[in-house]
Amino acid sequence: MRIVLKSKSFIVGLTLLSSLVAGSAVAQERRPDPGCGRDVSRLCRAVMDQGDGVILSCLQQHRAKLSAKCLKVLTDNGQ
Repeated sequence: MRIVLKSKSFIVGLTLLSSLVAGSAVAQERRPDPGCGRDVSRLCRAVMDQGDGVILSCLQQHRAKLSAKCLKVLTDNGQ
């Protein structure tokens, strides 16, 4: 009986968690890109998992190809 209850609780927890994650993803899709997200995806996808410093370096290497929005974000932040 305890195993069944624990299993049901676990399944309910997973269901709630997946609903929250899915809802969060939908909300993020509706928000406009606040800066360089699209540029990172387009130009620096290969290094996205290597940390902010590596991504920043990648963006700087591709400066001529950056969107105006991303270029402004970098410039406004001293990059």
